[in-house]
Amino acid sequence: MPSRTDFTRWLFVLISLIIVSLIAWNTFGLFTQLKDNERQKMTIWAAAFEEFQQIDITDKDWNSELVLSVLQGNTTTPMILHTHKEDTYDVNNLDASAIEEPKDRVALINQFSSEYVPIEIRYNNELLQTIYYGNSSSITKIKYYPIVLLVILFLFFIALVIFYTTSKSSEQNKLWAGMAKETAHQIGTPLSSLVGWAELLKNEPVNQEFVTEIVKDIDRLKRITDRFSKIGSTPALTPLDLVNTTKEAFEYLQNRSSKLIDFDLTLPQTPIKVALNKELFGWTIENLVKNGIDAMRGQGTISAVVLVESNKAYLRISDTGKGIARKDYKRIFSPGVTTKRRGWGLGLSLARRIIEDYHKGKIRVLKSGKNQGTTIELILPLAS
Repeated sequence: MPSRTDFTRWLFVLISLIIVSLIAWNTFGLFTQLKDNERQKMTIWAAAFEEFQQIDITDKDWNSELVLSVLQGNTTTPMILHTHKEDTYDVNNLDASAIEEPKDRVALINQFSSEYVPIEIRYNNELLQTIYYGNSSSITKIKYYPIVLLVILFLFFIALVIFYTTSKSSEQNKLWAGMAKETAHQIGTPLSSLVGWAELLKNEPVNQEFVTEIVKDIDRLKRITDRFSKIGSTPALTPLDLVNTTKEAFEYLQNRSSKLIDFDLTLPQTPIKVALNKELFGWTIENLVKNGIDAMRGQGTISAVVLVESNKAYLRISDTGKGIARKDYKRIFSPGVTTKRRGWGLGLSLARRIIEDYHKGKIRVLKSGKNQGTTIELILPLAS
């Protein structure tokens, strides 16, 4: 059921559409009326012009002031006057250079003829002159006004859709962040009890190797809880050695992965300082490695290469899995996109947010091919 906010938004859109439609309709009506007025004005002007050419200016009964005022009063309508006997062309309210070239003159005459029917001046059934005239500047402006309104309406609609989508996305992000923080809070209570039980087991006559592994898993749960608690907050970044951080993350995953998975690390001997949040960055590596293991169906090689080029650090994680289609290179980083039968499609989306939003870096599919594996590249700025 639509919320009250959604109803208000769509009501606002509907009212805006109605208002713009009414403005466009009224503008079209005004435009039509102005064209009719223009036609009537030109008919009167042509009649005055015809009379002006046929009268005797020495005739005292000639009303010169009326005719001249009509002829001189039209200062807005662009027109071309074609005198057929001499085959000459004159202009009024128009730059003479516009008809100097024959092709320009023909084009302008065709344009005027499409806007208004030319007026013919005859005497004794003989065609003396033809007046071609077009829209005045005011009518031209009004002519395109509805188009401008439609463009404005379209841009307004696009802006509204973007606002609506962004607000929805923001609401969803807040919801996910709240759920993550609540999950971290709920895990914290039993986790505290587990820490206490582990301390008690250290003093009991049990195999301490088991206790050590339990403590490791408790520490692992602590890290997971810490990660969830950081979602929705701006994490603190600390200058860390990318080489050592990557090595620690891979060694942890290697000790808890199947023996059928080979881990191959190619790391430089010198430290590479990068501003990192260790927990979130480790989470990113874990997501990428687990995705690679799933793509290899539990058997294959996971490799990592760390290097520095052009003041940037690069971490490339590769697998020997089934690969990714080129059309999906960018799509896989969108929320909800997954190739697994069971999966939420959030791992790579979180990885992108961690790397790009929090660490101001880049994450991308460097290369991939069918049954040729995939290489994901992380690009991070060096710590200043």
